[in-house]
Amino acid sequence: MKTSLVTGATGQDGSYLIRKLLSEGRRVCALIRRASTSNMSRLSDLREGIQSNGSELIYCTGDLTDTPSLMRTLGEFEPDEVYNLAAQSDVRLSFDVPEFTGEVDGMGALRLLESIRRLGLTEKTRFYQASTSELFGDVREKPQRETTPFAPRSPYAIAKLFAYWTTVNYREAFGVFACNGILFNHESPLRGENFVTRKITLGAARLRAGLQEKLLLGNLDARRDWGHAQDYVEGMYLMLQQDKPDDYVLATGEQRSVRDFLETVFNKLGYELVWSGTGADEKGKDRKTGRVLVEIDPQFYRPAEVNYLCGDATKAADKLGWSPKHTFDELVDDMLQHDIKQVEREILHR
Repeated sequence: MKTSLVTGATGQDGSYLIRKLLSEGRRVCALIRRASTSNMSRLSDLREGIQSNGSELIYCTGDLTDTPSLMRTLGEFEPDEVYNLAAQSDVRLSFDVPEFTGEVDGMGALRLLESIRRLGLTEKTRFYQASTSELFGDVREKPQRETTPFAPRSPYAIAKLFAYWTTVNYREAFGVFACNGILFNHESPLRGENFVTRKITLGAARLRAGLQEKLLLGNLDARRDWGHAQDYVEGMYLMLQQDKPDDYVLATGEQRSVRDFLETVFNKLGYELVWSGTGADEKGKDRKTGRVLVEIDPQFYRPAEVNYLCGDATKAADKLGWSPKHTFDELVDDMLQHDIKQVEREILHR
């Protein structure tokens, strides 16, 4: 039985990936950062121990800012695979906590790779680094592919750039089977509520139920390539099953603005938004009632914005056989139906 170590196990991608790995018959070591309050909600249905198909789930304590905990865990389990998904992943927040973001997102990858090297696991352990389309930043090419120059525009992206090149360096210098997955935006019902897509679906559901007065957002005209996280963890897995390590873009190749996502969600709930004003004074009103449903709050603007991201996943399709299975409409439906049910539970328990 192969052993896979997953950092960032309690996050959106981690929870989907752990389920994927268990379905493949892996022994999975889920690295959990110790916290004073529980952060296990996305894994609450997964019990530690032997699973029904003979795979095994083990919860381990560790932190990407703490080298001894990483060395201890890697030394104990000697994993065949390491998926490094842990990160301070809020781009806007990274401007406020740049040093912490650099420690986790940048140095964390270095600590893992150096631990693999020092423990003599370079020929055994395959390494996946969760890179990001934010690396492309002030884009130099449309659409973006593996050869597109990077131009990061946030502390988050800069830290991820360090991790990206560290992964390449350990592959070239020490022979580690190390891959970067340059993943474009991928969402799901498990997305954190501070991310704009989930903020929209949950906020819209709460608005309809009368639990929220309006939705406050930032830049509505930022354009992104949105896919379903469940599809993207399949790509992560495939990267580490190849004969040779390489770096891959995962994307849908379709681009929409935040405004498009917002209008799609509200339309599904029976609202038609009409817009008035410009910039921070822009408002979205319900055409039928004139009620203001959406307003702009400048606190959600980034100091340096990334306005256009759209990926070309041709290489992943050709070499990995990967392509997204969910359409944009299916993604929105999945998230919205989940949040409608969440709001119904909230009302029931009031």
